[in-house]
Amino acid sequence: MNSNNALKVGILGFGGLGQAATRVLSPKQEMLWVAAADLKGYAYCETGLDPDTAIATYHQQGSIGYVEPYGTLSNHSIQELLENATVDGYFLALPNLPNTFMADVARQFIASGWKGVLVDALKRTSAVEQLLQLQDELKAAGITYMTGCGATPGLLTAAAAIAAQSYTEIHSVKITFGVGIANWEAYRATIREDIAHLPGFDVEKARAMTDAEVEAFLDKTNGILTLENMEHADDIMLELAGICSRDRVTVGGIVDTRNPKKPLSTNVKVTGRTFEGKISTHTFTLGDETSMAANVCGPAFGYLKAGISLHRRGIYGLLTATEVMPQFVK
Repeated sequence: MNSNNALKVGILGFGGLGQAATRVLSPKQEMLWVAAADLKGYAYCETGLDPDTAIATYHQQGSIGYVEPYGTLSNHSIQELLENATVDGYFLALPNLPNTFMADVARQFIASGWKGVLVDALKRTSAVEQLLQLQDELKAAGITYMTGCGATPGLLTAAAAIAAQSYTEIHSVKITFGVGIANWEAYRATIREDIAHLPGFDVEKARAMTDAEVEAFLDKTNGILTLENMEHADDIMLELAGICSRDRVTVGGIVDTRNPKKPLSTNVKVTGRTFEGKISTHTFTLGDETSMAANVCGPAFGYLKAGISLHRRGIYGLLTATEVMPQFVK
């Protein structure tokens, strides 16, 4: 597929995940990165943006809006990008802080009259529930919205949905993740979202923390975040898919914010009873060398490709990672 036929992709949010997404896209022939927006501006070039220039500009000047000559500074960056850019689909690499933010962004797309595919890597069950309330509006707007399409929820939830097929009854789905990052500041929003899951914290409290306060908190924990029984949308996604009730799904893990080596191997264990009455467990383990960014952005674009093929067949509305197989982006 030459670049003229390549799917044109936009990225909303240009923190650690958004920047990693441009690196994932750069070798792809089937997708072309043409648009991005952050809080202070946006950039659009229909023949493709350069990741190196964009990331360097963002680090030096604090916004993709400074990218010459394709950037525009704006306090309404998403709105203006939608009006000016021709894009097949967007990866919403946005921090879901506050917890209503992604649903608000979806409403913005609906109101704008834009038609196409949206993919997110949302984590919280309550955030996905808000999107479920927008199902009919998304459908009427001609938007195919794929939610929970990162690593967890996403890759691991989809693996659980496949693993469940061996059983007549699912007893438990246990997702355990290990994340290693050399420097928390590369993933500020992600780390704040993780802190929000800890006892004594919530989304608003974590959102209000200054970088210095996050730094001080991580000093107290030696840079380690231990997360248990998280409010993670894997539960509602597996319930919606009819695999098991959400109370049988647990998600937790360890995040090391000072060491790129994973503190433990990310895996999903699906335990159930077969038709012969045997109790067994399937385990799917991710390679330790794959980064959080690889396991989030790769699936997100696979689901984006799948979403575009559905959109072209007139299938609109809200879908989750457990309902559709991602398509590999060459």
